[in-house]
Amino acid sequence: MAGRYGRPRSVLRMRTVAGQVFLLQVAIVVLLVAAAIAALVLQSRTDSEREARNRSVAVAETFASSPGIEQALKSPHPTAVLQPRAEAARIGSGVDFVVVMNTRGIRYTHPLANRIGKKFVGNLAPALAGGIVTEKITGTIGPLIQAVVPVTDRHSGKVVGLVSAGITISKVSGVVNGQFPLLFGAAGAVLLLTTGGTALVSRRVRRQTHGLGPAEMTRMYEHHDAVLHAVREGVLIVSGSGRVLLANDEARRLLGLPADVEGRQAAALGLGPDIAALLSSGRQATDEVHPVGDRLLAVNQRSTDQAGGPPGSVTTLRDTTELQALMGTADIARGRLKLLYEAGTEIGTTLDVVRTCEELAEFAAHRFADIVTVDLAGAVLRGEEPTPSGTGPEMRRTAVSGRDAENTALYPVGKVIRFHPGTSLGEGLVNGEPVLEPELAALSGWQRQDPERAQRLLDHGIHSMIAVPLRARGVILGVAMFWRAQEPESFDEEDLSLAEELVARAAVSVDNARRYTREHAMAVTLQRSLLPRGLPEQNAVEAAYRYLPAQAGLGGVGGVGGDWFDIIPLPGARVALVVGDVVGHGLHAAATMGRLRTAVHNFANLDLPPDELLWHLDELVTRIDQDEAADAADGTAAITGATCLYALYDPASGRCTIARAGHCQPLLLRPDGTAEFAEVPGGPPLGLGGMPFETWELTLPEDSRLVLYTDGLVEDRDRDIDAGMAELARTLAGNPGRTPEETCEAALRTLLPERPTDDIALLVARTRVLDAAHVADWDVPADPSAVAEVRAAAVRTLVEWDLADAAFTAELILSELVTNAIRYASGPIHVRLIRDRSLICEVSDHSSTSPHLRQAATTDEGGRGLFLIAQLAERWGTRYTGDGKVIWTEQPLVEEVVGEQGAPLLSPPVA
Repeated sequence: MAGRYGRPRSVLRMRTVAGQVFLLQVAIVVLLVAAAIAALVLQSRTDSEREARNRSVAVAETFASSPGIEQALKSPHPTAVLQPRAEAARIGSGVDFVVVMNTRGIRYTHPLANRIGKKFVGNLAPALAGGIVTEKITGTIGPLIQAVVPVTDRHSGKVVGLVSAGITISKVSGVVNGQFPLLFGAAGAVLLLTTGGTALVSRRVRRQTHGLGPAEMTRMYEHHDAVLHAVREGVLIVSGSGRVLLANDEARRLLGLPADVEGRQAAALGLGPDIAALLSSGRQATDEVHPVGDRLLAVNQRSTDQAGGPPGSVTTLRDTTELQALMGTADIARGRLKLLYEAGTEIGTTLDVVRTCEELAEFAAHRFADIVTVDLAGAVLRGEEPTPSGTGPEMRRTAVSGRDAENTALYPVGKVIRFHPGTSLGEGLVNGEPVLEPELAALSGWQRQDPERAQRLLDHGIHSMIAVPLRARGVILGVAMFWRAQEPESFDEEDLSLAEELVARAAVSVDNARRYTREHAMAVTLQRSLLPRGLPEQNAVEAAYRYLPAQAGLGGVGGVGGDWFDIIPLPGARVALVVGDVVGHGLHAAATMGRLRTAVHNFANLDLPPDELLWHLDELVTRIDQDEAADAADGTAAITGATCLYALYDPASGRCTIARAGHCQPLLLRPDGTAEFAEVPGGPPLGLGGMPFETWELTLPEDSRLVLYTDGLVEDRDRDIDAGMAELARTLAGNPGRTPEETCEAALRTLLPERPTDDIALLVARTRVLDAAHVADWDVPADPSAVAEVRAAAVRTLVEWDLADAAFTAELILSELVTNAIRYASGPIHVRLIRDRSLICEVSDHSSTSPHLRQAATTDEGGRGLFLIAQLAERWGTRYTGDGKVIWTEQPLVEEVVGEQGAPLLSPPVA
């Protein structure tokens, strides 16, 4: 039977008797055929060589004795006479060559003309002595037999030449080869006869052995007893006459049978009436349960003659008593594993400490206990690291769950509990050991925590309790307490073990949430310290902003990212508006954002134009990447990706200059309500290096609104950035009366994603323009006498502005600045006074040389001008323009009122 016992049958390894007989017959036939072929081949080879030798000698002798050969050998040109005759003899005789040569072995004839005149290859000595030479050689045309005979002079008997004839053996072996088909045909006929005979024998043997070969039958008998006696199921075979034919060890044990049970009647074995009747009847039975002594046996019985076998029955016995115990244990273990698996999927679904405790309480209250409470140390709730020696017996109740839990005497959520050190719970909490109170009514000391509440708990029906400390990484985070009231059974040691495993898994989730809370709080604190905490005092624009970290729209604590914005007041009443985005989230992104924001402040205070500022910022990001790559141990430091948009607005002229590095286009809302995106040339993101930045410049009318934002506002997983920008323009267009605050609210109300995955920074600035009542300017000729005229004009202007108190100081500052410009600078000189939160004096010229403050010696006649300016002005400095520089000063003003955003304004406030 092929495939029995899982082993495929091989033709070369047949196990049946018929197969082995067949293989033997085939082997004999093959050996006989091989011997016949070998004999035939040897005989063929001998006959072929004999035939070749005879033919070559006959041809050579015939040609050597032919008439006229002696005269031809002695003629002046023997080749001309002998070559045609030799070729004719070769063709006529069927040999491969006929060669005539002189006594030195030089050929006169040859089938190949190029061989004539060359020396013959072979043994010539016997032929020169008058004999005949035959030899077997392998030439260029294959194995051959060649013969060499002498040509003698008829008169003297002297050898005057030699003739050689040769023929290949293959030419004379064709007859023998024709006998091979007959031989193979006979061998095939013998094999067919053998196969037919083997088939008849195989059918007979297979019927008698049921398809089993000798090896299979041997193996079956060898393992028969071992299998029967090793199986954990009783096997009993009873004949048709009711006698026991076979009983294995398990059947003997289950039924209490004697050792000599084989051959005895089943009815006489002293078994119970039910099992004895079943064995004697031989009827079919399936999982019938019969009592035998103190056992319950599941009995299966089948007849043995269903497939033509002998009459009788085979009975199997299984002890369900032990199986039930094992199944009960397995069910308990399976239930515990399922409970712990479900706990892993339902507890710790968020990184929130309180929610994790609530999940633990809800899960255990539905599957393990009637009421569950979870208490945590205050440090854990704050995300702080608990002490390794334990948190102490003082806890805050964090979660309560269970049926009718609110009507019990248990402490409510939020209650600070100090566990009594004299109770088992207080000691166990300090030592990190679980506490089992199977019978609370025994009052074993737990009631000393609060005797009044203890009695109320007993009155409510709570009768058993387990307390397990929440322990992770060697420290105690809190305690989980399991209470039973409706369930009549008390907690036992098995329940305590399960509660420990459940709480151990939950403690890891609580600790992860605590660590996340701590790290998130650190990151949020860092980020908040790096972002602006309010709007600076300035009059150039009316501004409003929004910053939403990732997921903040869901009401959660949100993520920590690298988006930022800034409003930076600059000299000359100007203001810089900045929006940037560092790729990624977390501490690295927030720290990088802080470095870039600080750098922008420093570059802005140097009064750099937007394109030059972004160039310096790009170099900074490149250096940051290089430093981080050098510090990375594995050389896989992440490349900082950042974008930035920098806008510079001057309210005195209304000019706005913008440059961007890989950032979104700003949206411009004009006073008539139209919306358009400013076509600011797009530069590469910061850190790529090597590419210049271009600027966009436009004069903005008053009440224009400039909307700066990061890509988190207009792009998410369900909307690309182009569609988001178009939606932003549609949302904000057509409402010229909106304030910046209302504009921010409208943009977020429409575009804020349901689940924000990126930070959002939004900055809206409405422009203001300083009118003629707040700006005065004069062109100054390069003549020292013009200083007095400028001073007088400035004093008149300050008096008109009701700033007479500041006139004297301003007069001294202008006098010094204009004098220095006339003396040291070149080109036209321009003076401008700006009335803003402070009085700003500006003197511009076409020189790029910046003055510097120095300490003049007592003997110096000059060098004190800038020193005096620094003493008189609140601030002063220099900024460079495209055609020169501007030296500016700021003087504080006393008369101030509060503006719309709570910032001080001059009276009257700037429109």
